[in-house]
Amino acid sequence: MRLSVIIVNYNVKYFLEQALYSVRKAMQGINGEVIVVDNHSVDGSVELVRAKFPEVVLIANKDNPGFSKANNQGIAIAKGEYILLLNPDTVVEEDTFSKCLEFMENHPQAGALGVKMVDGKGIFLPESKRSLPTPSVSFFKIFGLSAMFPKSRVFGRYHLGYLNPAEVHEIDVLPGAFMFIRKSVLDKIGWLDEAFFMYGEDIDLSYRVQLGGYKNYYYPHTRIIHYKGESTKKGSLNYVRIFYQAMVIFARKHFSKRNASIYAFFINIAVFLRAIMAIAGRMAGQLALPLMDALLLFGGMYMLKLFWAASIKGASSYYPPVYIQYVVPSYILIWLLAVYFSGGYDRPLRTARTVRGVALGTLIIATIYAFLDESLRFSRGMILLGAVWATGAMIGLRYLTEIIRGRKLAFGEKHTPRIAIVGGLQEARRALSLLTQAGVENRYIGFVSPYAHEAQEEHYLGNVTGLANIRAIYDLDEIIFCSKDIKVSTIIDFMEQLGPELNFKILPENSPSIIGSNSKNTAGDLYAIDINLEIATNMSQRNKRLFDIAVCLGIIPLLPFLLPRVHNASKLVANWGQVFIGRKSWVGYASAKDIGRSYWLPRIKPGVFSPVDRIKNVPLPDETTKDRLNLLYAKDYRVADDFKIVIRNLKRLGA
Repeated sequence: MRLSVIIVNYNVKYFLEQALYSVRKAMQGINGEVIVVDNHSVDGSVELVRAKFPEVVLIANKDNPGFSKANNQGIAIAKGEYILLLNPDTVVEEDTFSKCLEFMENHPQAGALGVKMVDGKGIFLPESKRSLPTPSVSFFKIFGLSAMFPKSRVFGRYHLGYLNPAEVHEIDVLPGAFMFIRKSVLDKIGWLDEAFFMYGEDIDLSYRVQLGGYKNYYYPHTRIIHYKGESTKKGSLNYVRIFYQAMVIFARKHFSKRNASIYAFFINIAVFLRAIMAIAGRMAGQLALPLMDALLLFGGMYMLKLFWAASIKGASSYYPPVYIQYVVPSYILIWLLAVYFSGGYDRPLRTARTVRGVALGTLIIATIYAFLDESLRFSRGMILLGAVWATGAMIGLRYLTEIIRGRKLAFGEKHTPRIAIVGGLQEARRALSLLTQAGVENRYIGFVSPYAHEAQEEHYLGNVTGLANIRAIYDLDEIIFCSKDIKVSTIIDFMEQLGPELNFKILPENSPSIIGSNSKNTAGDLYAIDINLEIATNMSQRNKRLFDIAVCLGIIPLLPFLLPRVHNASKLVANWGQVFIGRKSWVGYASAKDIGRSYWLPRIKPGVFSPVDRIKNVPLPDETTKDRLNLLYAKDYRVADDFKIVIRNLKRLGA
């Protein structure tokens, strides 16, 4: 047998499905096998592989032993002359395996091979080729010098940015997403080091290939899409910590004891500084727009005060100092909070959310104003003028910041993307049906034929040879490719040609999911019947947390009434404390241990109650029904749902 493809999967069912379809096509004409090692996924991955890919050798672990150990499980049963370690969040071209086999056979000194990787927008991923993380290379990487000077032979060595990505190169480190290795080399140098749980094993293995007397090559004449996965949130502090801890393990293994200790010391210092910088940067990013809003509002209200006092009230000293020192800041705070809870600071910025927030804030201010002492009620006109200024100033500021960022400000609540579907009539209609079933809002433009002879039929806008013109004519935002009818290599060609301003997604053959990614720095996303969930939005998460706190505060004056009536008073107090500090929510999913058995659901806090608790006088649902109730709860989440569940179960607050 020539090739064994090993894929380690963990809770990325839809991406795994697409990867396996692409692998099935690339394996045609090759004597090979596919091995999937599942690390105890709870999203139905195992069931999917068994049902749709009976040719795959499946190892279903009962726990998560880590990436390295799972790959070693696959290597242990592999029969191929070559081993490919492949991530599940990838799509390979139809000729990827045959070209890699040809290269390896023509280069006997090659121990391992990596290929050109692009993200979900067709942008080249620099981690396709890397150097060893020596102390200097790691220093330049951690402190951003490699990003500032990517093509420098001094600072840009981490990603070898000075090497032409269109040419074959001998390199130090291959990406773990795609490592094509001779089995004989693995047997000689040893398999993956299981001391590395998730990161760093690719660097260690690549280095040992070199120590064994072989070469690692970067090969750009075939490509893969790498969605930079669901299981690797590379922007998180946790990722930074785990990744650089892996670098310390590597240093202690391969550097001298003294050098390893020095390396580990500086790495730990660097991680600490990087964490501080990341937190500071995140806070600055989150607070910049609200602070600018506050300054604009204060400046505007101050000028309005001067105008109103002189022109309307007839006295420049009409407003006492307390007005500008306390009253105006209070107005501004209410407006900002109302805009925040209306989603006015969520990306992408929407003017409708800002307008709604200012309107809500004005209503709150007017309500409070009516109950204030006469000495603090200065002018309703100033409130109304302030609301007008707040609306105009905030929208203007957002418009300016989006222009600077090179983006368009959406004036509606939600920008509805203009979508075209590239595929044969049957698959294109299936894609459109999936969009409809998933509840995806879009302005469907039409189908684009992958076949030249169908270009003039009324069903189509044209064929793929004119896709660039079709995109320009219809001002498309997104293109969906049906992979049954168009090759992956052609899809990548169009992704690279049309540019990153477009969003691209792929409908795999026989799959209920449409998969893509809008940024190399974000995990893959997809459209599927059970995926577009309201509870996953920032606004819903924020409102859910706000509801939890409101209920906690509301319970306090009701305790004398509730304590004699609940089933377990001490448990009520415990639940209250857990919810208040954010470890629990008043409402979570049913059967938390089974979450994701049939559907992917975003994580929320464990609940005191669940969607099942809306049901009265009905036998307890089975697990399938619970899953469906969880899905409906997440898909159409509203704070009112939580309120109804809590009200119905007041006596069970101590459950």
